[in-house]
Amino acid sequence: MVGAPAAIRLRRCAGPGARRGLRRARGFTLTELMFVVTIFAVLVSLALPSYNQFVRNQRVKTASFEVFSSLVQARSEAITRNASVTMSPVSGNWANGWTVTDAGGTVLREQQAFAAVTLTGPTNVIYNGSGRLGSASGSFELTATGSGITTRCITIDLSGRPVTKAAAC
Repeated sequence: MVGAPAAIRLRRCAGPGARRGLRRARGFTLTELMFVVTIFAVLVSLALPSYNQFVRNQRVKTASFEVFSSLVQARSEAITRNASVTMSPVSGNWANGWTVTDAGGTVLREQQAFAAVTLTGPTNVIYNGSGRLGSASGSFELTATGSGITTRCITIDLSGRPVTKAAAC
C-alpha cells in the first residue's frame, strides 16, 4: 500500500478494528478520587455546624406549631361543645407533652414530648364555652440549647386566640 492514495489509507484506518487501539481507558485514577473525597470532607465539616443549628431551630418551630394548633383546637372544641375545654401539661411539665380534655374528662388530643426542646407555660389553659379564657393565662416559651436558636413565644389574646412570634416572651 505504499503507492495507494491517501483516501484509501484513511478508509482502512477508520475501520472498527483500527480504533480499538486508540481508545482511552475509562474511569478515575486513585489520585483523582482521593482529591474529590478530600474536598467533599472539607465541605461537609464546614456545613455540619450550620445544619445542627438548622435542625434545632426546626424542632422549636415544629413544637410551637403543635402548641399553637392544640390551643386552636381546644378553643374550637369549647365553642362547638359550649363547655369548658382544658389544655394541661403531662405530669405538670409542658416539656413532657400535654393533653386537651373536655369538661367530662374525655381526651380530645394528646401530644408527646419533643426531644431537645424546652417548653414553659402556665399551669393549664381553660377555655369556656364562648371560646374565651376561663382565667388569666400566661404565655408559652419554646427554646432549645445552643447558640443562634430562635426562641418562640405563644401568647393568648383577650378573645382566646393564640398569637405566635419568633422572639422571647
